[in-house]
Amino acid sequence: MHRIGKSFGFEAAHRLSGLPEGHKCGRSHGHSYSVEVRLAARRLSGPGFVADFAVLDEFRAYLQRTFDHRDLNDVMDAEPTSENLARHFFRWCATGLALPDGVRVESVRVSETASTWAEYAPEEA
Repeated sequence: MHRIGKSFGFEAAHRLSGLPEGHKCGRSHGHSYSVEVRLAARRLSGPGFVADFAVLDEFRAYLQRTFDHRDLNDVMDAEPTSENLARHFFRWCATGLALPDGVRVESVRVSETASTWAEYAPEEA
């Protein structure tokens, strides 16, 4: 299996509900998010690509248009945790990207900080 990945960034705020009283994440706060999208293919195409990295440009535009410098509580239908963001971005990429035949989204990883991350990959991957 061949794999490629590309990282993207955006700035956003959120607050999480259902946490113990006084938990810092229950207050409105912001992060410099990092999102990594991984694509996979069994065979290389064209000049030896899984896919041209430019195929991910639409995802960058989606992040900037929908999430950058926003309150995630206003744009997400689910609690804006890194786990839910990773699943949301995976699903968007799986349906919103024009991927070449034989190429699939393998996983999406979201980081709120340099030392933490959450990843979503479907069970069949």
